[in-house]
Amino acid sequence: MKRLLPMLFLLVAVSAAALVAVQSVNAAQHRKDRGAFQGVVLGPDDKPVPHAAVIYQSSAGSAPHAVHTDSRGHFTIPNLHWDNYDLRASSKGVFSEWEKNVTLHKGETREITLRLIYARSMPKTTSAKSKSH
Repeated sequence: MKRLLPMLFLLVAVSAAALVAVQSVNAAQHRKDRGAFQGVVLGPDDKPVPHAAVIYQSSAGSAPHAVHTDSRGHFTIPNLHWDNYDLRASSKGVFSEWEKNVTLHKGETREITLRLIYARSMPKTTSAKSKSH
């Protein structure tokens, strides 16, 4: 029995190591099958915008997700299925145009620049005053 116990521990250790190795290979393959976006958000003055929100969703209309730019205006959206995506940035009430149907291929890291723009026109407001007749 004393000899069997160390052999049992060795067998369990080798089996655990093999399982971890297989899972690592599967995880690496899974990441290789995925894609990513990375890029920068620029303001209307063409300067990077720190802490801007970048909204993205598949073009098929899946629920939107968001990431934020770092202190230099850069962002990364990792681990995405290869698909077509719609992306948009915003900061302090200023938005970029939607980048529609941006194709992300298997294993690709795609660079993208999102530019915040001022509104072309101010929305009309309704007056709280009523006319008396």
